[in-house]
Amino acid sequence: MGCRQGKRSAAIACVFLASLLFSTGGLLMKLIPWAPLAINGVRNLIGAGIIGIYLLCTHHRLVFSRSVFVGALSMVGVTSLFAVSNKLTTAANAIVLQFTAPVFVILISTFVFHIPPKRAEILTCVFVLLGVCLFFVDGIQAGNWLGNLTAVLSGICYAGVFLMNTGKNADAISSSFLGQLAAGIIFTPLVFQETDFSTVPVTAVICLGVFQVGLAYVFFSAGIRRTPAITASLITGLEPVLNPLLVAVFYGETVSPLSIVGAVLVVGSIVLYNLWMARQKATSEE
Repeated sequence: MGCRQGKRSAAIACVFLASLLFSTGGLLMKLIPWAPLAINGVRNLIGAGIIGIYLLCTHHRLVFSRSVFVGALSMVGVTSLFAVSNKLTTAANAIVLQFTAPVFVILISTFVFHIPPKRAEILTCVFVLLGVCLFFVDGIQAGNWLGNLTAVLSGICYAGVFLMNTGKNADAISSSFLGQLAAGIIFTPLVFQETDFSTVPVTAVICLGVFQVGLAYVFFSAGIRRTPAITASLITGLEPVLNPLLVAVFYGETVSPLSIVGAVLVVGSIVLYNLWMARQKATSEE
């Protein structure tokens, strides 16, 4: 019993560490004066190297299937669009709008796979979309609506990651590795157009690759298998809170009152939805 409890505690710690590492993305990207896709290429190439080492050490064989490849393609979209949106809008807007992914999972399941939504899912969509509308009203006023749109597209790609990683012959770590490797190969050459290779941007991009992308996905993959669903739902809700907080404290970026209201609606609705899903799953297993 003690051994099992110890493994569960270690798993929860891994998911928590992953959320902390994921949340550093906004701040580190703001510190790098490069084009967003150049940043994304280098961080993904480094991240793929970290995950590749993990795969070798754990003797985890890569899975090659349709689900894995679509998941990898979605991963390229997520990381690339988030990098672009993080440069065009505030870090808070970028991460919170990406956090809308579960709503797009619901919409895709309803209109593509013809799975009728439950009442809780409909309510979640309504409140999240209301929050998104507040972001766009604020974005038009502030001139960063394009960044907000890019962040929403990132959320749609993130929904693709969720859907494909739960399909037949899916393997999340394989999708992560192949997606990051592809993004690294495609976009890293753009870095040769940059001119600022001083200590701050170089250190920041290395930290992005090693910690925010590479180790974060390793910790998340290792921990999510043994972490209770409710606990995981609450922990992953830390990222959209910590990400803009770090940027505000260390970079001085502020968030408008309208965006704060939108963020509360989006993050609160998604966390409550995840908790509801976890309880539904627990009830069905009893």
